[in-house]
Amino acid sequence: MLSHSLDHGVLVITVHQNPGTGGRATLLTKISDLVHAYRPAPVVVVLDEPAPDGAAIGVALRVHRLCSHLGVLMSVATSSAPARRALEANADTSGTRLVIHARTDTAVSAAFTAAA
Repeated sequence: MLSHSLDHGVLVITVHQNPGTGGRATLLTKISDLVHAYRPAPVVVVLDEPAPDGAAIGVALRVHRLCSHLGVLMSVATSSAPARRALEANADTSGTRLVIHARTDTAVSAAFTAAA
């Protein structure tokens, strides 16, 4: 369901499968643990499914709120245009802006540059 790597000092967390409603809390806990462990590294959450569902999008939005609270830069990469629109429409605007990319390499490069 989840993998992670460190790419140029950026924590890249890839969600390979939609967690579904029942797996949302578990996925959020695993990602939160990674964010805390690699803090202050910027985070890129990659939604790898062709069409991420509401559960995956909801987790990404909750992780954004966590990162904003911790002062950690975060972005999301997904090839799904509907998912990018849903993320943009529902992102928390009270903290750090959520940056959304269509490609993972672009997201990692932008996060690396922003953190430098």
